[in-house]
Amino acid sequence: MEHLNQFLQSLEELTIQASQIDKELFDTYNVKRGLRNQDGSGVLVGLTNIGDVVGYEKNEGVVTPVEGRLFYRGINVNDLVHGFQSDGRHGFDETVYLLLTGRLPSKSDLESFSSYMAELRDLPHNFVNLILSFRGKNIMNMLARSVLVMYTQDDEAENYSHMNLLKQSLNLIAKFPVIAAYVYYGFRHTYQRRSLIFRHPIHALSTAENFLYMLKGENYSKLEADTLDLNLVLHAEHGGGNNSSFTTRVISSAGTDTYSAISAGLGSLKGFLHGGANLQVEEMMKDIKKNVNDWNDKREIHDYLVKILKGEAGDGSGKIYGIGHAIYTLSDPRAVLLKEKAKELAGYKDRMDEYNLYEYVEELAPEAFASYKKGNTKVISANVDFYSGFVYKCIDVPKELFTPIFAIARMAGWCSHRLEEVTFSSRRIIRPAYKNVYGRVDYEKIEDRI
Repeated sequence: MEHLNQFLQSLEELTIQASQIDKELFDTYNVKRGLRNQDGSGVLVGLTNIGDVVGYEKNEGVVTPVEGRLFYRGINVNDLVHGFQSDGRHGFDETVYLLLTGRLPSKSDLESFSSYMAELRDLPHNFVNLILSFRGKNIMNMLARSVLVMYTQDDEAENYSHMNLLKQSLNLIAKFPVIAAYVYYGFRHTYQRRSLIFRHPIHALSTAENFLYMLKGENYSKLEADTLDLNLVLHAEHGGGNNSSFTTRVISSAGTDTYSAISAGLGSLKGFLHGGANLQVEEMMKDIKKNVNDWNDKREIHDYLVKILKGEAGDGSGKIYGIGHAIYTLSDPRAVLLKEKAKELAGYKDRMDEYNLYEYVEELAPEAFASYKKGNTKVISANVDFYSGFVYKCIDVPKELFTPIFAIARMAGWCSHRLEEVTFSSRRIIRPAYKNVYGRVDYEKIEDRI
């Protein structure tokens, strides 16, 4: 065993060494690291009709920060949200319809669509038994596996007609919340030794209500359901350049099946730099609560945030999680909308002290960043991840489902981008270039190698 460990350690050292690339070479060859331009904007690699994310304006090379805006098929998400909220109804089905079709549904269209989607929720018994048997310490991997199992149960899995791709998309969007709930039941039974009790979906409920019912029975409030619905709407789409949507488009451009493409999107979203960010916010806030004595002392909070930036507190990463975004500058419109519900929930759940601490961190983080990064003029603000974890806690959603809820919402965006990619895009496989900088090495006979 000791010999094996030494062998693996030597392999580790060699692979680390083989993975090193001189950072100056990225500038030499004008490499867009992370597909980002030097000013931080994304490299333009495609066109889309679906979502648009606005956080700055660029005029003659000058970048000017602006209040964040998010558009679904050209409609400002603020207007979309305020529209269905003012009617006292949930908006996720309407959002899915909009993203897929490019237009808002009429009242009768929405009723037919919601009824059709509700009918699709039920899972085959053999499928339920199978996913309940899955084992894994991260539910996202189990969800990706569940999607791949759906391939085996679809007789038309390799039918690439547009109608069949649309049917697969609708089926995934409708069933995925139920799959996520069942996978969680199996997870908690296996790893938390809790009773395996679960509920069947109810067709008359909205997506948000049904998900809460499957988790908690009838022990949820209208405010909780309204908040979860808002979360689903705000996470449903974010342009083609976000990592998971781009992943879905890359895989789709190769001509593969729907289930392979969506499982790849799930793998991307699992990453802590993408869908797992709100979990890191929660861990950071837990640390702040533990180490800041007076939650109302702005100076103490500011100083602790500086310590986090220096890597002297928190997880040592030097990051204030939930603050800053690749595109949004002055504000993230999703965070603004979610913050309103977070405050309402905090009052309802008697957690205003905790909410106020979040507000202080949001307010003071840019100041701490400016004082620590002297001379750095980057404009930053809270992103949607900053408040989403707090909201889920107020709704009593277990942390294992934070990222799966993101996936439930984003399934609509992924399917829309896949349909666009395979139907009316360039129909070329996405293949960026990598410059090899290793050089040339002569082959050595095995007896001459050291």
